[in-house]
Order: sequence, then C-alpha cells, then structure tokens
Amino acid sequence: MHGKSNLTRRGLLKRGAGLAAGALASPYMLTSGALGTPGQPSAGNRVTLGFIGVNWMGGHHLNILVNNPNFKIVGVCDVDKRHLEKARQKAGPDCEGYHDYRDLLARPDLDAVLISTPDHWHAKIVVDACAAGKDIYCEKPLSLTIGESRKMVEAVQRHGIVLQTGSMQRSYPCFRKACEWVRSGRIGKVLWSRAVIGGAQTTGFHTPQPIPQELDWDFWLGPAPWAEYTEKRCHITFRWLYDYSGGMMTDWGAHHNDIVQWGYGTDHTGPVKTEPIMAEFPTSGLWDTATRFEIKHTYADGRILYTCSEWESGGVHFQGTDGWIKVDRRGYWLSNPDIEKEPLGRGDVHLQQVQGTVYEGHHADWLECIKTRQRPITDVEIGARSADICHLSNIAIRSGKTIHWDPVKQEITNDPSLNRWVNKPYRAPWRL
Repeated sequence: MHGKSNLTRRGLLKRGAGLAAGALASPYMLTSGALGTPGQPSAGNRVTLGFIGVNWMGGHHLNILVNNPNFKIVGVCDVDKRHLEKARQKAGPDCEGYHDYRDLLARPDLDAVLISTPDHWHAKIVVDACAAGKDIYCEKPLSLTIGESRKMVEAVQRHGIVLQTGSMQRSYPCFRKACEWVRSGRIGKVLWSRAVIGGAQTTGFHTPQPIPQELDWDFWLGPAPWAEYTEKRCHITFRWLYDYSGGMMTDWGAHHNDIVQWGYGTDHTGPVKTEPIMAEFPTSGLWDTATRFEIKHTYADGRILYTCSEWESGGVHFQGTDGWIKVDRRGYWLSNPDIEKEPLGRGDVHLQQVQGTVYEGHHADWLECIKTRQRPITDVEIGARSADICHLSNIAIRSGKTIHWDPVKQEITNDPSLNRWVNKPYRAPWRL
C-alpha cells in the first residue's frame, strides 16, 4: 500500500465514513506487479507497517509479521541501537531504521504502526499516531493511567483510527468458549469471578551505571521522571517500577481482568467500587510494585471480581449459582461436563471469533478491520476499560482506600484526594 494507489485506497478507507455518499477516487493505472501474484497480495492491498519498540514483544510481533504477505514492513524504530539494528536486518533491505518515532510517523506511505514500547510511552505515541492518520496495534496494558486511557480513546475516535489492543487472549478459543458459556447462563446466575495473576518480582539496590553508548537514555525515559540509568530499570524489567508500568497488576491483570470483562459483558463500563483487601510491597531495593495483593471489585448489578496475586489455581474462575468454569491458556475446566455438551443455540451469546492461531489471528483481525473500518476484537475502548480496572486496583492498594468509581463519568466520586492518581505529570518537554 504505497504510492498513488495507497493514497486512493487508503484515503477512501480512512475518510470514507465522513465523506458524502458518492465521493469517487480518481482512476489510476496498475502495473503488473501491483496486480499481485498467487499467494502474494497486490501492492495496493498490502498494509505498509512500522514498528515502534522492537525489543521483547516488538521483536516477537516482528518475527511473525515479517512472513505475512499482507504486510510490508517499511520501518522500525527504537532508542536502543542494538535492538534497532537487529530488527532492521530481520525486516529486510527495504526497511528503514528510525531513532525518533515521529520521523517514522511522518512517512506519507505508512499505513499503520505496531507499538511495543514500555507502558509509559504508549499514550503519547498512540495520540501522535492518530494525528498522523495511522492505524494502530498497541501492546497491553493500553495505558499507564486512567487519564491516558481517556485521551487515547478520544484520539482514536476523533481521527477514525482502527486500534487493536494486544490483549490477544480474546483470540484464544478456550477463553471465548468459557465467556460464551458464562454469558449464556450455563453456570446459572454469575456471582463472582477471580483473576489470578501472580505478584511482582523483587531485586536489591542497584547503583547508577554508565549509560550504554547505543542507548538514548533520556529518550527512553521520555515523559517519565528523570532517573539515573541502571539496567534493571529499563527494557524488560521496567514493568516492576510504577514510573513506567504497574507491576503484575497491569501485566497479567490486563489479560485476565479483560477476560472477566468479556465474560460479564461489560466491555464499555466497569466496576463501581474497588476495595483493597490486602497488599504487600518491596521493603527495599529498586523495584516498587506490589508482590502480593487481593482487590475486590463490585459491579452495579452486584457481581464481584477478585483480582489477586495467588489462589488455589491461576487463570480466571467464574462462579455461578449452578456451577463454575476455570480457564487459562492451557484450556478450560468445568464443574459439570454438561456445560459444553449442548452447542450454543440461537438464544445464546455468540462472541466474536477470529481465524488462525492466537497471535496470527489477532493480527488477522486487525488487518481485516483496517480494510473494513470495523472495530477489532479488542478495540481501544475495550483495552482502555480493562486497563482502568488495573489502574483502579493499583490506586486502591497504594492509597489503602476504597474507591467509588463512576464508570460513565469515569471519575472517583467518594474521595477527591484520590483523583491525583488518575493522571501523572509529564516531564518536559513532553506533553499529551
């Protein structure tokens, strides 16, 4: 999707919903190469893709999509030259490397970006990508704060962007089936659920180290507060510091709380009350996110979600008046085999089903929605609402206070002092 054909087709897709009916694109000539070959889509039907953040999950996505004929990877970006060069070589000779994501977004031939940076960068890059007219796949958790969630949703809606959140458990058949059975009444009236997600790791004190020559440390920190460099502060282990992430609460919590949201049918709302039951934090060392915790979320209809670091088993447990369902990435377990005996009927809930294996299916759903301009299986609102449950959990355990939450106005109603946790200030010169 590049050149003149890209502008015509992409312009129609991006702006079609907002244009008057009957608007036509100018005709253009097709070369034989643009018509495609067997197994290879035509140039005008390939999505030109850029990667922002190519270590860990970004590298994982790159390894999958570099072999997908529906995408053409034209750029990769990272502030660590070691990761950047490795990714550029993986993507091939037609791919350019970028230090600053804004230079990548400025490319007129770029259709979409896949964002796998640390969490504290997600919102800024998403909002900028929306303003640049690029469709987005953003890793979970979607945001670092509740305030960021709202700005990301607003930007996506304002610019007509297709955003897929990387909560790919919705592309697992076992999670979909479990949620269909729950919503179809196979375990009776749902009383409560439990998302078991594990606790954060701990480490000792780490004295400042020389910044690696290949790493732009100031750019890596970006909107986060200034801190001296140590290798345990960045890259994969950033998730154990509240300046950049939310610990296991936003890591696996973004996955399993999301499945409860799906099973409850509450994708566009959330709990009305969040209570901290218990929490333990590191007493020394560099990392500061909670190591053990349990939080109780109550929904408007009385259903409860317990988010906890440990229980009798991991994954998600749905408890109803007539039975239970447990599900994780290995599969599902049922209190009664009759739960799955009868196929779902017309009156039952049939949830969106993606085609292909987990990551490939999640990518394929995003690709299809880029073409059709429909909402993907974990669109921006879904990703934001699931992330916000994680953020409410962290606010509750860090403040030690119960939160009364208005999911419509999206504000804390019982204690104005808690609203200071809803946003974080950005370090200059960065602004959202």
